[in-house]
Amino acid sequence: MSPKSVLLWTMQAAVFWLVLFVPQLVVYLLVRNPPTWEFVLLVATGVVGLVHTAVEPSWRYRVHRWETTPDAVYTLSGWLNQEWRVAPVSRIQTIDTKRGPFQQLLGLSTVTVTTASAAGPVEIEGLEHETAQRLVVELTNTTQATPGDAT
Repeated sequence: MSPKSVLLWTMQAAVFWLVLFVPQLVVYLLVRNPPTWEFVLLVATGVVGLVHTAVEPSWRYRVHRWETTPDAVYTLSGWLNQEWRVAPVSRIQTIDTKRGPFQQLLGLSTVTVTTASAAGPVEIEGLEHETAQRLVVELTNTTQATPGDAT
């Protein structure tokens, strides 16, 4: 996990809260004599947004872990609801990378390991792009060398 993940998650949280806060602020400023509840809602959104943006990224960074072995991919993720996932290599169907605009700006990637699990894919977020590329090659080679039909 790259330390730049904290900045990525901070940027994502800030954008989320700004999308909620700015329209509320515009409405509050445009309405003559706005009701008190609008002011309370505006302040509450601002406070919750600031606390979330300040706390969640570093908390997630302390929790998030990943490891690969010849037998499985292991991930621990979340911040309030934490999830431990194990994906056996013999069940891996696809390995993908994705890079959103903020990830590209910071040189980060997310690796998605899709298995035949009803729980959905395993995601490893916040990897340096070069690390992600090496991981994809490593997992691809390990998966091809592992017997089984990934079902």
